[in-house]
Amino acid sequence: MSLQDKYRELTDLASQLETTDLQVREQDNVLYIDGKVKSAAEKEKLWNAYGEIDPDYRSGDVVMNIEVEESVSREYTVEVGDSLSKIGKAYGVSWQDIFEANKDIISNPDLIQPGWKLKIPTV
Repeated sequence: MSLQDKYRELTDLASQLETTDLQVREQDNVLYIDGKVKSAAEKEKLWNAYGEIDPDYRSGDVVMNIEVEESVSREYTVEVGDSLSKIGKAYGVSWQDIFEANKDIISNPDLIQPGWKLKIPTV
């Protein structure tokens, strides 16, 4: 069985997730999988699929170099009465994701100020 056959579910998932710049190559008994996904959640799905095929990652026959594309696509200006939860609900993302994307501005997620321009990560 070739490595491409062994890891077919993994490479198929990468295609289904519309991984950009997807490259799958076999060299010296190692399968290299490179590309970019839209979110950290998609990257984790790929690692989970790999873990299903090779629990504990003991085979050492796969090298995955999967990057997450820039995850900020929108900007939001905080208004009076806003909270990270309220903003997150409006954009379909968690308040934690907004907080992580804006740690350079926000030191306390419970204290945001009107006028701040926040980056809203994509889902």
